[in-house]
Amino acid sequence: MKKFLLTGIIIVCLFMLGGCQSSDGTGNSAEEKNSSTVSQSNNLETSKQNDKSVVSKIESGTPANSGTSDSTKTLVVYFSRTGEQYGVGNIDKGNTAIVAEMITEKTGADSFEILPKEDYYPYTYDALTDIAKQELNDNARPEIKGTIPDLSKYDTVFIGAPVWWGDWPMIMYTFFEGNKDALAGKTLIPFSTHAGSGLSGFDSKLSTACPNSTIGTGLAIAGTDAQNNQDSVRENINGWLSELGY
Repeated sequence: MKKFLLTGIIIVCLFMLGGCQSSDGTGNSAEEKNSSTVSQSNNLETSKQNDKSVVSKIESGTPANSGTSDSTKTLVVYFSRTGEQYGVGNIDKGNTAIVAEMITEKTGADSFEILPKEDYYPYTYDALTDIAKQELNDNARPEIKGTIPDLSKYDTVFIGAPVWWGDWPMIMYTFFEGNKDALAGKTLIPFSTHAGSGLSGFDSKLSTACPNSTIGTGLAIAGTDAQNNQDSVRENINGWLSELGY
């Protein structure tokens, strides 16, 4: 009787021991298995969130591993005049200054306005053209006011001016010749404002003045458009800049 009772107790203990093991035979308790499953689920969710973050950045146009630059490599240099101008009357902002400002806005470039050290240029149009013609005949080199920016910081320099007697204003040659070495190896892109003469050979003349620079495709804007049709001018400038990679 005792033998049967002992045998029964052993069988019951064995049955209870077997019930404590998981059904997959790993020896892990149900609680441990559930914990592992939750952990894997959390890892998967994190992975999905990271994937969504990358997709979001790509869709918004921002690279997933993007960096930012704290300086620009483009400069806009220009010479411009106010006062009485052909076809537009008296103006407070020069035609070339308007175009230069639009280029700067689109490219994010730095800008530098060339000003004469002694501003003897007349306010009236006819008198100004007389002075411009005299400077051309004399091959003058008017001095520039202030300090030229450190050109070593820039890869590309947009250079603009009004057309004076089919040429750059002579003060621009002061800039070209005085900075020929600093401009060497850079891309120079000319632009003009005019009263019918277009770019007027600005590109070829710039190439002659700065033979060790690369000359990009230039743009000519009528002065009357710069003052009176600025939406059209901006569209024209943006298309030109897009072709240049901006």
